[in-house]
Amino acid sequence: MTLRTAQAFVSALLSCSAMSAVAQAPAPPAVPADVSPLYVVTYVEVRPTVRDETAALLKSYREASRSSTGNLRSVVVRSVVRPGQFVVAAAWKDKAAWDAHMAAAGTKEFREKLNALRNAPADDRFHNALSVGPMEVAPGSVYGVTHVDVIPPQKDNAIVALKVLGEASRAAAGNVRFEIVQQTNRPNHFTVFEIWRSREAFDANGMSAHQREFRDKLAGMAGALYDERLYEILN
Repeated sequence: MTLRTAQAFVSALLSCSAMSAVAQAPAPPAVPADVSPLYVVTYVEVRPTVRDETAALLKSYREASRSSTGNLRSVVVRSVVRPGQFVVAAAWKDKAAWDAHMAAAGTKEFREKLNALRNAPADDRFHNALSVGPMEVAPGSVYGVTHVDVIPPQKDNAIVALKVLGEASRAAAGNVRFEIVQQTNRPNHFTVFEIWRSREAFDANGMSAHQREFRDKLAGMAGALYDERLYEILN
């Protein structure tokens, strides 16, 4: 065996060993049992032609969720520009409460009905608290849901910047809620859930110094487009 052949053999062996180690490494659990409260953001997209039917179904689900053991909050909002797009922003005592809720006959029936109306499968995203206010539901005029994605090496810097943004935005005029939560299975992904008394208040915060400072910092950390969407409450 020549030296070159031996080197190639060793390289291949090491590569196979590395691939085997990756394949055998267990994936982190999507929802750790000790996260409390557990924030669940569910994105719903149905055919625009069944928007009203879906709204009625989601209202019924929201009320049933609020009466479920371990539910701390359940809010449903719908897109102001895209018929058929909704978001369920909920909070549960812990994973056990969520699991019991998902195992309930009523929840299974709801998911089956929702699946028949879908444009895309319901997308559940699980989070721990990062920068949040009181849990109580308060009404507002403008609702925003933003997905923030940064590259993994910038996760800790993003957390610092997001916490500063959260504190400043909750203190802003017209703010009802400004909540930042962190995905449990992808800790470099975050969701911002905000409520404002008016569109003017929302726009003023968007033009504020603290918002511009955050966006400037995010520009060097982002792993994807800053995905900010506006909604209205589903009453």
